[in-house]
Amino acid sequence: MMERGQALLLPVSPWFIAGSLVVSLLLSMLMGLSQALWLPDVLAVNIFFWGIHQPRRVGMGIAFFLGLWMDVQQSSLMGQHALCYVVLNYLAFSMHRRLLWFTIKEQMIQILPFFIVADALGLVIRLTTGDDFPGWSILLTPFLATLLWPIANFILLAPQRRAHDPDANRPI
Repeated sequence: MMERGQALLLPVSPWFIAGSLVVSLLLSMLMGLSQALWLPDVLAVNIFFWGIHQPRRVGMGIAFFLGLWMDVQQSSLMGQHALCYVVLNYLAFSMHRRLLWFTIKEQMIQILPFFIVADALGLVIRLTTGDDFPGWSILLTPFLATLLWPIANFILLAPQRRAHDPDANRPI
């Protein structure tokens, strides 16, 4: 049963999902050009969001493909981002039913370890292949990605929200 203040969402358009993924890919590519490692991965947040809200439409194949695209764009080890995005999508899929019952603040507390695991996996891959330690500022990335979660929820759920229609005779 839905609570009284909770909104009933419309179905999401596949074109909106694809458009949001392309926009976040382009934004991640632009942020990757700055070489600042502490910037959050907007594409990872978007993949995680759609992995929770639409797990049948945004699966591990899409996460892998977008990760390979980021690997090519950032000239990193082939498969580094792809593996991190697939692991993040798997964690989203394994928790998607439970996570949707919580408020946004409670969701932020629960998704922080997922972003830490994904970033730690990327760091371990980087270090085992002989790359230098990028610095302690990389530890900010999962926290900043978690802080993007309420913004992602607001923006990506906006087209699905119904307009408020105060009709006393209609129960929904």
